[in-house]
Amino acid sequence: MSLQITTAELEIMKVLWKTPGLGASDVAEALQNKQDWSIRTVKTLLSRLADKGALSFEQDGRRYLYSPAVEERAYQTKSAGQLVDRLFGGRAAPLVAQLADARGLSDDDIEELEALLGRLKQ
Repeated sequence: MSLQITTAELEIMKVLWKTPGLGASDVAEALQNKQDWSIRTVKTLLSRLADKGALSFEQDGRRYLYSPAVEERAYQTKSAGQLVDRLFGGRAAPLVAQLADARGLSDDDIEELEALLGRLKQ
């Protein structure tokens, strides 16, 4: 899967991962507090995502209902791998170090990383 989703398209995908089977107006409504997009913009983004194979759709009377054709976790995994490959030569440790330096790590973050490292060592 080499699906390239833009930042704007990702906002649409987040809505549909949370609630699949929405029409364009439903997606626009879900985004109204976050994005100032017209219904036309939302429809354009939905169309692009469908063309890329990221969304499937079915006709419901005069409207289309959209659902993700790719699972959120699968997309995250693939995108994270591509980022690590492109920026850090495939090594995860420099990525984690960069994030820790740039944004800091909460106690919960550190706990999660320690648990992950423990699982990976087994």
